[in-house]
Amino acid sequence: MKLHTLLTGALVALSLVAGGASAQTEKEKKQAEVVKATQAGLQKFYKANPALKDAVAKAPGYAVFTSYGLSFLIGGAGGSGLVHDKKTGKNVFMDMAQASVGVQIGASETDTLIIFKNAAAMEKFIKDGWTYGGGASAQAGAAGKTAGSGAGENVIADAVYYTYSKNGFQAGGAVAGTKFWKSDSLN
Repeated sequence: MKLHTLLTGALVALSLVAGGASAQTEKEKKQAEVVKATQAGLQKFYKANPALKDAVAKAPGYAVFTSYGLSFLIGGAGGSGLVHDKKTGKNVFMDMAQASVGVQIGASETDTLIIFKNAAAMEKFIKDGWTYGGGASAQAGAAGKTAGSGAGENVIADAVYYTYSKNGFQAGGAVAGTKFWKSDSLN
């Protein structure tokens, strides 16, 4: 009987350890996917505007997000990304969501690059997240090409904000809000 109890206890402990290792592996896999998407996004920004490579190199840190969205009068988008602190080499994984309402129609996959001007702005973004509103835009992209321009309230204190529409189209005017926050599952 003691051997049976001992073996059962050992199997339970082993399954708990294996379950924890499996969860850690899944977390690491998702983190690696975000890092890969971030690097691919950076390369697209550098190709579209080579001066951004120097700006990112000089900055204390940057954030890159990939989002997917649909809109027809009411719109929404969601995505994920990371903030990279160049001094520590640490990545903070974050999520984002956007909601909008207005005269708009579209579907797109968009990368966002935020280049922080100082470490305090980056830390505030990580700690508090960030929300902004928007105005009018017209963008179109297909097969990695992009065209058009956007105008809106894309202002972050002590940071510069860029978007790159990879695929899809977006046209119209809307009031929008975007929220960024730390990912509980990936940090």
